Amino acid sequence: MKNLIIPEDYKSILDLDATEKAIKFIKDQFQLQLSSELKLRRVTAPMIVMKGTGLNDDLNGIERPVAFPIKGLSDQTAEVVHSLAKWKRYMLGELQIPTGKGLYTDMNALRPDEDFTNLHSVYVDQWDWEKSIQKEERQLEFLIGSVKQIYSSLKRTEYILSEYYPALKPQLPDEITFIHAEDLLAKYPDLTPKERESKFTKEHGAVFIIGIGGELANGEPHDGRAPDYDDWTTPTLNGYSGLNGDILLWNPILKQAFEISSMGIRVDEDALEKQLKLKGEEKRKELMFHKKLLAGELPYSIGGGIGQSRLCMFLLRKAHIGEVQSSIWPDELRDTCKKAGIIFL
Repeated sequence: MKNLIIPEDYKSILDLDATEKAIKFIKDQFQLQLSSELKLRRVTAPMIVMKGTGLNDDLNGIERPVAFPIKGLSDQTAEVVHSLAKWKRYMLGELQIPTGKGLYTDMNALRPDEDFTNLHSVYVDQWDWEKSIQKEERQLEFLIGSVKQIYSSLKRTEYILSEYYPALKPQLPDEITFIHAEDLLAKYPDLTPKERESKFTKEHGAVFIIGIGGELANGEPHDGRAPDYDDWTTPTLNGYSGLNGDILLWNPILKQAFEISSMGIRVDEDALEKQLKLKGEEKRKELMFHKKLLAGELPYSIGGGIGQSRLCMFLLRKAHIGEVQSSIWPDELRDTCKKAGIIFL
């Protein structure tokens, strides 16, 4: 409850029935825009993977996956995915998807260690995508170009939605603004990372923060990143490190920065070695995924996740993610929100 934001005089623009229809509309439209812009084909994704393969996403390295034994596999342990960050890259190779093209999928995950906030639930749904690239494309300009393509997909979806629901007027700026986490720290040295994000995003409307995971000038990372998918140590053209980042939008309902996507160019062999060492996770080199990557058997790639419920929440001007997804909530939270006009699905 301490993390709950109740906007003053909040009233949903759409009722429950219209909300359900609009959710489908947004999801249908955005995946068409995204797949066309980035040249992605849809694939079917798993909800569970076997423990010990290295395919599950470790997020910040401390979150516990939902795990259980499988009777038909001699009680070997399976895990519900946190995300498909590494599975997607593996599938690029398995499906022999050529350079310049990629895949996307509907990812459904469980993250039981998430704290309940307006933006967080134990259930996570996102478009996970991955695209094969050339080794020489592993540079900042390529990352920035890909972010602009995703932002164009967001803008077009917002416009099309407004044509069908005129009360939902477009609010995204024409362009997305880029800044490195080091420059953001230098700009607001006395603020926390989240405070920096909100202050800068409020000014620009839509931003991409580059270089998340590596240690900054103050000795701390902007935010945590696992060592084995995004590349956050390779030097970029501006002298800083990091070929990854987050897309943030200004949310006028919650009056804060709103993360819609985490993405990046993926580690090559050298970056994986370096990042595993920095995180003290060199034992992962014995896992199936990591062995293949270090042996050069996986394609170079760029990829990320785009929150489905978060996108719907943002475009429909909702105050809580529970208004656009069906999940499990504390009774006190549900009751408090209902009294404030925040009606959960």
